[in-house]
Parts: sequence; C-alpha cells; structure tokens
Amino acid sequence: MLSGCSAWLPAAACAVAAPSLDILIYLIPSAALAVLLWIGAAAHPAFFVFTAAGTLCHELAHFSVGLLTNAEPIGMSVVPRRIKLAKGSKGQGRAHNWELGSVTFANLRWYNAAPAALAPLLVLFVPIGVAWWRTRGGLAFEPLDLALMALLAPQFLSFWPSPVDWKLAARSWPWAPLLALGFAGWYYHETLLQLIKG
Repeated sequence: MLSGCSAWLPAAACAVAAPSLDILIYLIPSAALAVLLWIGAAAHPAFFVFTAAGTLCHELAHFSVGLLTNAEPIGMSVVPRRIKLAKGSKGQGRAHNWELGSVTFANLRWYNAAPAALAPLLVLFVPIGVAWWRTRGGLAFEPLDLALMALLAPQFLSFWPSPVDWKLAARSWPWAPLLALGFAGWYYHETLLQLIKG
C-alpha cells in the first residue's frame, strides 16, 4: 500500500487506489516509449516496424468486431503503404502520407458501422489487462517487463480510431437517439414508475 496515502485519503480509499495506482505506474514506461515511437515514426518511416504490434491489434479489433456485428470483413492488411493526401487535407506540407493497415468490409450498415469502426478503442484494454496481471502481487519490474513494455507501447499509439474510422462510424447516427432514449429511461426510471402507478 502507498505510504502516506492514509494521510489524505480514508483507509478504504487507499485500499482501492493502491492497485489502480500500481497499474498506472506500471504503464508509465510503456507510455513514454510510445511517445518516442510516435516522434520517431513522424521523422522516418523505418520506425513503423516498432509500431507493428499496435497496427496488428488495431486491425484485428476492426476485423473481429466486424465479424461479430455482421459487417462481413473481406480483407485485412498490416503492410504500410503510401497514400496521396486529398487536396486541402493536413499533411504538414507533404503530398503523401502513410496508411499502416486496413480492413475492408462488405456489409457496413447503420447498425454495425460504429462498432466495427470504433473497435480499436478496445485495444486500450490490452495494456491495462497486462498491467493488472503484472501488478497483482504488488509493483515490481523484472526483465520480462522490459519486453512487455516494448509490446505495450505500440498499443497506446493504435487504440485511437483514425479519421476514416470516425467518418465510417458516423453512418451509425440512428444509434444516437436510441441510446439517448435508453439513457433517459434508465436515469428517470423511478419517476416513470411513479407516473405509471399514478
């Protein structure tokens, strides 16, 4: 448990906060390495090799959720390729950009576009899950953790959906009013029950 935690939090809060803080501390070196990889990849495409694990997880998330939601994934690539930027897009003065991977869907509809397109958000659970596993007995760093750090860093770079993913997710706009109605019903269920009972 954290020394000094009980000086500013109740003991129960310290008991809950300690494991969460251990996970956070465990992930700091991976997040720092992710920043270095991001800087390196912006400087030279050779750094894409170090982000391959993240790209694979990103595309597998699209593919897997696409299978589960009947989006019918028909192709997947994790080979980086240069793409031309559209006129007026932000490319920092360059005419080309890189696409690190892609998944092609045959049945992307309003009901499955958002889950399939935003699936990479689930990748964030990979580093959190590994950190939970490695800190269950307390915070300690071993040689294995150095290898895990190198594998987890790319996950921090790959969990955020790309601009194309966000555009595809917008096809699921009918979910917004349905979710709003569901949330309002859940939030006001007591009031609704009282109105029904009279």
